[in-house]
Amino acid sequence: MKTLLVADNHPVVRKGIACMLKKKNDYQIVGKASNAEELYQQLDQNAPDILIMEIDMPQINGINSLRTIKENYPNTRVLIYSVHPEEIYALRSVKTGAAGYVPKTASTKIFLKALKKVAKGGIFLNGELTSTFTSRNVGESSAISRYKKLSSREIEVLNLLSSGKRNKDIANALDINEKTVSTYKTRLLKKLKVDNLADLIHQSRMFQFR
Repeated sequence: MKTLLVADNHPVVRKGIACMLKKKNDYQIVGKASNAEELYQQLDQNAPDILIMEIDMPQINGINSLRTIKENYPNTRVLIYSVHPEEIYALRSVKTGAAGYVPKTASTKIFLKALKKVAKGGIFLNGELTSTFTSRNVGESSAISRYKKLSSREIEVLNLLSSGKRNKDIANALDINEKTVSTYKTRLLKKLKVDNLADLIHQSRMFQFR
């Protein structure tokens, strides 16, 4: 059973998520938060497997807050459930460390599908989002497809690499050894179909909106 923390400043949303999951035996909500202070307090106390959060909350500084959460609570997977449309924040959120992004206009079916994917260690981006980017750039759409196949740990390593971290820094941040970091780098080069670290970092930055 996966433990969940729900962070949203609207009581109706928090209650709605609880109702959706009431009959799901795979999840247990261990805490709720309506602002940053409550969020970090709950993260410290409960160390949930998954954080379902709105990035537009009081005292929450959007993507920067997500980055802080991933740095301080690396074992908690984050599913963004936001009022903002996917086109604005989805890829940036995943690049920063989120395991998935669901807009609040999505159906219950999509929300539960995303949560299931995140709980299994995958990355969730709505298929329609990839289609949106196809019209912009076929190469970028292909890159998104490859990016979606990365594991959560591979994305964490990629994020740290793109921020200029060395193997030793990454090993310390993720509590793994440097040899393992090198193994992840080799996997990333292969999965993202690039030949060197510079190209790997360049491709990772494709997922940041221009």
